[in-house]
Amino acid sequence: MRIAIASDHAGFRLKQLVTAHLVGSGHRVDDLGTDSEEPVDYPAFCAAAARAAVGGEADFGIVIGGSGQGEQIAANKVHGARAALCHDLTTAQLARSHNDANVLALGGRLLGETLALLIVDAFLAGTFEGGRHVARLEQLAAIEREECR
Repeated sequence: MRIAIASDHAGFRLKQLVTAHLVGSGHRVDDLGTDSEEPVDYPAFCAAAARAAVGGEADFGIVIGGSGQGEQIAANKVHGARAALCHDLTTAQLARSHNDANVLALGGRLLGETLALLIVDAFLAGTFEGGRHVARLEQLAAIEREECR
């Protein structure tokens, strides 16, 4: 799989860990920044990862910050992004199976390393169930189109 990954300074260490894990698992990772723990603003980095996932340059995006909340919001500003902030395996699995999420948001200050990697693996292994969830995604897309006019 191709994964676009981005973080702010607070998520930088976890981004490095996740990147190594993904590469070790055979994935191609495009690191879209930041490149240190020096304070930076996250919106542009997270939008770039979401754009890569939506545009097909990556299969999924992963955005990481201190809490992951701002990063999720930034990613979700990209038309077509469905970013999910996940703090456990259940939210990661449901994000994929019910919401067909294409961007995973993580909080580097909230998650231990082992749990974070398990969440990443669960998210990437998940599949969209379709069925009753398709109509909901179509409704979300309709709202997005309406708001983007």
